[in-house]
Amino acid sequence: MTTVGILGGGQLARMLALSGAPLGLRFLVLDTVADACAGQFAPLIVGDYRDEAALAEFASRIDIATFDFENVPAESAQWLSARAPVFPSPRALAVAQDRLAEKTLFRELGIPVPEFADVPDRAALDAAIARIGAPCILKTRRLGYDGKGQFRIKTPADADAAWEALGAQAATVGLILEAFVSFERELSVVAVRGRDGEFRTWPLTENWHVDGVLSVSVAPARADDALANAAFAHARSLADALD
Repeated sequence: MTTVGILGGGQLARMLALSGAPLGLRFLVLDTVADACAGQFAPLIVGDYRDEAALAEFASRIDIATFDFENVPAESAQWLSARAPVFPSPRALAVAQDRLAEKTLFRELGIPVPEFADVPDRAALDAAIARIGAPCILKTRRLGYDGKGQFRIKTPADADAAWEALGAQAATVGLILEAFVSFERELSVVAVRGRDGEFRTWPLTENWHVDGVLSVSVAPARADDALANAAFAHARSLADALD
């Protein structure tokens, strides 16, 4: 029986274990806290994601590894990959947790993205605003979610306030400036790529947010075939690129 190791023991790991059990899969979870909710349904190793002793024990008891969410250290996934297959790949994890790497890859693949710029320091912020224009949004490159780690710049005069709010994080998680997109709605696509290259998608989903936090998702979304097929094609090119 195959044992799947999951880095991170949150709600997604919990749902994965619940879904995998009827398929005859076993699970082992590594999380930093003893009360991780996935531990209700799978054995749990408690340790830091960067603790080689904890990682070594984890690796010795699994056949294949994955991760619960995008903010587990990519270095830990890379360390594991020398000892067990890791899917998605450590590179996919590294891209998913860094907005700059993510948008750079999208641009390389021809996936449309708003203008963006790395912001390593205060001078770079002024230069980026001058190039991209306002309104724009200053964001942390890593660890931002549910509207956190963002500052909307309505005019260049807001640069000081933006730096006051987020500048200290330039040296830790990094900052990125993005052009503001006045969008009508948000659609998302969930896709899966098998180890044999088989690719499948779920129908498009429309997402509604309240104060930057997801409130409702409706599937299937109201979308014509052309829009859906374009989204599926972008997802396919991304999945193939990340292997």
